[in-house]
Amino acid sequence: MESKQTEISSIGEFGLIDRLTKNFPLRNESSLKGVGDDAAVLEYGDKEILVTTDLLLEGIHFDLRYVPLKHLGYKAAVVNFSDVYAMNGCPKQITVSLGVSSRFTVEHIEELYSGIRLACEIYGVDLVGGDTSASVTGLVISVTCIGEAEKENIVYRNGAKETDLICVSGDLGAAYMGLQLLERENKVAAGAKEGEEFQPDFAGKEYILERQLKPEARKDVISSLKENGIKPTAMMDVSDGLSSELLHICKSSDVGCRVYEDKIPIDYQTAVMAEELNMNLVMTAMNGGEDYELLFTVPLTDHDKINKIKGVSVIGYITKPELGAAMVTRDGKEIPVTAQGWNAFS
Repeated sequence: MESKQTEISSIGEFGLIDRLTKNFPLRNESSLKGVGDDAAVLEYGDKEILVTTDLLLEGIHFDLRYVPLKHLGYKAAVVNFSDVYAMNGCPKQITVSLGVSSRFTVEHIEELYSGIRLACEIYGVDLVGGDTSASVTGLVISVTCIGEAEKENIVYRNGAKETDLICVSGDLGAAYMGLQLLERENKVAAGAKEGEEFQPDFAGKEYILERQLKPEARKDVISSLKENGIKPTAMMDVSDGLSSELLHICKSSDVGCRVYEDKIPIDYQTAVMAEELNMNLVMTAMNGGEDYELLFTVPLTDHDKINKIKGVSVIGYITKPELGAAMVTRDGKEIPVTAQGWNAFS
């Protein structure tokens, strides 16, 4: 039996804020004042402050027909944490703003916030504010994340140098294949006859499903780099696809690159799904996006140190800018790297 649902209008904006944020204790000394005043108050000494924000729109960035609200809340927070880790920093606070249409109840938004709260608990981040508004276009989520880093430890996109090694954490293409799986099963469900019971087929594909619905930021990789005395020369997270991020680093650093097809890390479930859908596996890994792995460059002299870090692959090297960006195929041919990843405006 479905539990009683509460109209948001019955408790008002401030009642909703109180209800959603009451279970968010402050964990960081720099969070002097969180939710409940005109502004959050943060205190930092001689550290640099990092700020990033993401806007997620229903129908553009997510589809609630197959994305649970709790997973959506978790993902909305984690993708912002990932941006801070990609600067070699540590996320400390977030603000969350929502645009909510009339079809959502208080319980729906609580479910969304339960995912945000879980992400905050796991990554040690404080919710310190936000805003809510009515929306006529479905659900809108805007998350801003504030992080910190020692000035000398911040890593930008523009520091890659010729002969640097190109490294990536984890594996690529899984999140995109998870999305393809969800969309396929959704189409099958839509085509089911009225009254016919439909059960989606996710057996053996749990990993790619989780990579799409519940990605993780690579806090562990940042910790491992520090433990091994490695400071990347350039770094960013893989949100729009490996090809797009490689070109960002090359452009910002005024360099070229060579990456090797047979070095790109791909999970078995990703490969199986690509074969089922008759999709090119390497192009999926290069252009899929939403993996939130870390792409970074390190000096050649750090080769032995990098090899000690579990879950990090060396996939190529940085070249002179005039050589451009290319992928070297298994048979030795060079294919230009082109940005074919996620584009919200396409």
